[in-house]
Amino acid sequence: MRVGLERRVAARAAAVRARIAAAMAAERVAARVEGESVLLSAPGLHARWWRDLALREAGRGRSGQ
Repeated sequence: MRVGLERRVAARAAAVRARIAAAMAAERVAARVEGESVLLSAPGLHARWWRDLALREAGRGRSGQ
């Protein structure tokens, strides 16, 4: 039972990371998933992240759709 739960938690975390990367790609920001991290690269990224609610919500599992 515990192994199944661990797999589901890992799959859910991977899906969240994938949603973050997809949201960033839609905004033309280079994003790649490495292990448990999503690495981003773009000029002005920090300011963009805080201005755009949709990008922050993607990381919280609320896509707004």
